[in-house]
Amino acid sequence: MPERWQGLQQVQKQTQQQVLAPQLRQSLKILQVPALDLQTTIREELQNNPLLEELPMKTENLDNNGNADEPGGDTDAGGSGNGELEPDLAMLRELTEDSRDSYYNQSATGPHTSEDAQRRQHFFDSLVSETSLQEYLMEQAKLSDCSGGEMAAMQYLIGSLDDRGFLTVSPEDLAAYSDISLEDLQNASELLKSFDPPGIGCRDLRECLLQQLKLQGRGDSLAASIIRDHFDLLMRRRIPEIARKASVSVTAAQDALQEIAGLDPSPGRRFAEDTNRVVVPDVIVHRDGDDFTVEMNNDYIPRIRISNTYKNLIASGHLSRKEKEYIREKLRNGKFLISSIEQRQQTIERISKEIIKVQKDFFREGLSKLRPLTMTEIAQAVGVHETTVSRAIANKYIKTPHGTFEFKYFFTPGYQSEDGSSVSNTTIKDKIAHLIEEESPRKPLSDQEIANILKEKNINIARRTVAKYRESLGILPAKLRRRF
Repeated sequence: MPERWQGLQQVQKQTQQQVLAPQLRQSLKILQVPALDLQTTIREELQNNPLLEELPMKTENLDNNGNADEPGGDTDAGGSGNGELEPDLAMLRELTEDSRDSYYNQSATGPHTSEDAQRRQHFFDSLVSETSLQEYLMEQAKLSDCSGGEMAAMQYLIGSLDDRGFLTVSPEDLAAYSDISLEDLQNASELLKSFDPPGIGCRDLRECLLQQLKLQGRGDSLAASIIRDHFDLLMRRRIPEIARKASVSVTAAQDALQEIAGLDPSPGRRFAEDTNRVVVPDVIVHRDGDDFTVEMNNDYIPRIRISNTYKNLIASGHLSRKEKEYIREKLRNGKFLISSIEQRQQTIERISKEIIKVQKDFFREGLSKLRPLTMTEIAQAVGVHETTVSRAIANKYIKTPHGTFEFKYFFTPGYQSEDGSSVSNTTIKDKIAHLIEEESPRKPLSDQEIANILKEKNINIARRTVAKYRESLGILPAKLRRRF
């Protein structure tokens, strides 16, 4: 037999791979950051790019090349005297169009494989944001021993968690809404409760606290017994009554309450963004008769242009090859930055106008007229991908005649009323809060009574849905609201 040799071997292989250039990363970041953070980003670029210069905030509008429309202003960077730069500028225009088509509008053919799509989506999501609760949980799910059906159920459950990390919808209801089997949802729900942070995926605060004690090996402790059997008294801190009903001393009850106080009532909150920030609206909506107009807030965005001095240096022909390459590179970066800022403002403006079209009744009359809306609807209307809408509205605010709101405030699920109209769940929460505000302190409305009143107003929701919305508003049950 011929002798077989083992060793290193060079093999050529041709593959296709999508790579985001640093400029495109910067463009995505500019799209996502709010106005104040964008100001910081632009000023950093001004420090790093000598070809950029800042204009006074009150000058005339800039043209497409970052030049001020003033008599005697700078000439076009690709105009007379700069013919040597035409190939570079043509390439930049082509790059801008390619980036817009490939990374914003998402062609119908999409990536080559589903694996490519997953890698690309992960890359997009991890560019300028920290790990979210959903990403953190999915990483644990991938390491768990899940079947295919249970993994699909896990993804569905993780996507259904609220800001606190609670799963307020039962597996039975989720099975009715989806094509996932009840058995897979129940198994995935139990597995989710074992993930970090402790208490994640529980139905309510009581179950969350009990789960944390269980994971600590304290499921049979006095603290767990108080949560399980005397939760209402615990919420009112009726320590002597708790001690009497639990047949323990007041000191022991106080120690147990101290242990409970060390638990996390909202395990998902640690992944929530820090909202302690100055709010500057990116968009201002003005009422104009029966219509509305959109004004972009440019007060916090520095006005920049390409310096004419460096363009003239290239045109003079006295620079070395290395100096010309350096200036060309900075010129490309500067023009791409200006183009990205312009594209950001245009995208946000178009999204704002579509929101006004859908939510016109809200802008006219207020919260009671807020309609259900999804990002997919706006993405289709604007002609961009849903991820572009998600990034464009992230951490941004819109000033309306009824106050200043986060953009995502206008994207809410809802219900179909009996008369065929759509009602946002935010509107329903407002109606519930209004009913409770006007109730008699001696005879507060039960969740079922509230559901009956809403049904009379053509809003048909279940009692448990009323209870879920009431809890999300931080309102106590009827028996705890009673005042004599």
